[in-house]
Amino acid sequence: MTGPRLSLRAGLLEVQLLPALGGSIVRFDRIAEKLRQPLLRGTDAAAGDVLETACFPLVPFSNRIRGGTFTCDGRTIVLPPNMAGDPSPLHGQGWLAAWEVAEAGEDRALLTFRHAAGAWPWTYEASQRITVDPDGLSLELSCRNLSAERMPCGLGFHPYYPCTADTMLDTSVESAWTIDAAVLPVDNVPATGRYDLRARHVCGQALDNGFDGWSGTAAITWPGEGAWLRLSSPDAARFQLYSPAEGGLFVAEPVQSANAALNARQDEWPDLGIALLEQGECRTLHARLDVVPV
Repeated sequence: MTGPRLSLRAGLLEVQLLPALGGSIVRFDRIAEKLRQPLLRGTDAAAGDVLETACFPLVPFSNRIRGGTFTCDGRTIVLPPNMAGDPSPLHGQGWLAAWEVAEAGEDRALLTFRHAAGAWPWTYEASQRITVDPDGLSLELSCRNLSAERMPCGLGFHPYYPCTADTMLDTSVESAWTIDAAVLPVDNVPATGRYDLRARHVCGQALDNGFDGWSGTAAITWPGEGAWLRLSSPDAARFQLYSPAEGGLFVAEPVQSANAALNARQDEWPDLGIALLEQGECRTLHARLDVVPV
């Protein structure tokens, strides 16, 4: 069971949520003159797999932990895999859990999720504030540590976008992480050549890389459509791009920490975007999708 959809509307923009499926967004559309433009990859059927949705939250960490093992404050943590075919667990727990609807209105919703300590040995509460207005979509993801021990945290959003051969991405990043066969980082290299994300066609690029030194804004355009998107986040210094070779969609994620950051030495975590939350401390990630008519 994936539960009912929750619809939000403002002006020409419509958002549909599926809280019970990873607190996910399943549609974000602009509807003008009876034409529906998907601004995120839309899911029409009753989605049963969060990987088929339009966007989901990454909490309390984003991307992978190599082999599921890392050390925090002298304690070794071992996490089981959480996606078929991948030995390295990814994206935390929130995307695989049901979220509760704490508040809901015509144009906004508050979703909440509580994780009890288990393999991830910290108890935490997460919340998402999702608000649509006539000009775009605002997202706020928060995570509060409820355990007595310090908890590592680095948040993200995982939005999927539709694309064709003409779709363009325009953003600025300073460096890119090359990856191995397990999609884990190897070297940090200048963002030039195939890693240059300025004014480039983004569909079918065979990229699955993290980028450091993100400018905090990105433009996504679909020539011939009625609007383009401006993605922005004041809280994410990193950018993750997944563009499969077969095309059809891509993922552009605002994230706070580098892929596999938890596998680094703990004294390197701050430079890689990981925060250690004391009991009761909260970390928040804001993101905005402005819809710009053409």
